[in-house]
Amino acid sequence: MITMYITSGCSSCRKAKKWFEKYHIKFKEKNIFAMRLTREEIFEILKHTENGFEDIISDRSKIVKESTVDFDAMSINELADYIIDHPTMLRRPIIIEGKKLLVGYNEDEIRMFFPKELRKMIMESNVDQTDEMRFVYALDQYLEQNKKSKKLHLQGN
Repeated sequence: MITMYITSGCSSCRKAKKWFEKYHIKFKEKNIFAMRLTREEIFEILKHTENGFEDIISDRSKIVKESTVDFDAMSINELADYIIDHPTMLRRPIIIEGKKLLVGYNEDEIRMFFPKELRKMIMESNVDQTDEMRFVYALDQYLEQNKKSKKLHLQGN
């Protein structure tokens, strides 16, 4: 299941949520201001980063800019605790599923969260056009199949 760590005032978070809804991709969201992150969640996110805390901490956040804290001198546990107490220092959204991680919203990179069936349809599409045309064609097929299977499921109940 895709988990998206968000805040309500974040425009990138709204874009990501809208993208998932547009493509009918299920996700669960956690507002990190309303519900504190746990150490386990932070460490789960860190497992998938290339550069550790550097990938998830926003240098532009007010708390980081104005802080006199030496983040480099902190232990991993101390920094995780600091993030729990100061979630505004995180880049957002943070989207994670299995081994996939996306920090921030990127229109191209977010496609990694397309379901496997859709990615397969895109690759197998025989449309003799540009990659974008193959994508649109496969996406239309996938969404149509998704609608039909939902209707059948609902009729069966």
